[in-house]
Amino acid sequence: MTKTKKQIPKLSVFQTFKTKNKEFTGEAMRQRGIIIHLASETLPTRKTRTAIAHKLAEQNGTTWQNIYSGIFRDLDEILLPLELVREAGRLPIKRGPKALQEQGVPYYQLTDSGLLVAASVSDTGKERIRIMNDFFEKETNIKEKDLRKAIMTLLDVAPNFVLLLLRKYIESYSEGTIDRLVPFNSDYIKKAVNEAIHVQRELLEGFSSLSSSDREPIMSFFKKIG
Repeated sequence: MTKTKKQIPKLSVFQTFKTKNKEFTGEAMRQRGIIIHLASETLPTRKTRTAIAHKLAEQNGTTWQNIYSGIFRDLDEILLPLELVREAGRLPIKRGPKALQEQGVPYYQLTDSGLLVAASVSDTGKERIRIMNDFFEKETNIKEKDLRKAIMTLLDVAPNFVLLLLRKYIESYSEGTIDRLVPFNSDYIKKAVNEAIHVQRELLEGFSSLSSSDREPIMSFFKKIG
């Protein structure tokens, strides 16, 4: 009997429809919703599968029963195996099957890798800064002292650049270009970035070498086209 090859879990937070490359698939939206929810909630009772389903259903104008199976699958088959999410504990329940009452209901939290994914899909710059601060609190997540300062400074002065960098980093992980997300270091970032980042670096280096009088017309040009 031929053995079926085990499918490798793949993160889909940036997956788009083939005919609509700017529109995220249902799977992508669901995984993004799970990750954003876990990044923002603190109470264990709001981080169970059912609680997540209720929240996402409310956001999408549907019933929680309609999306529960998808959330269950995303957690158990994708986010947990990839170690982006981990079980943080179990909550006791008084109703339901005896075995479930004894074992309790699991609730979840993001791992350090999951925090990076959350930062790449977060809705606001303020939330992104909070998440990155949480991520950098652990020294094991970053080996280069200057990298933390650089990223946090750029989040303040060029947040869209950092968002692009994080997106390329997570996309590269999803595609297998890099095999892990932490520790966050320049070597892995270098593997993840594409030509667009190199163009921006050229612009930054060239602009910083100009005199104030030469910078003014360039800034005026970017304001007109931006």
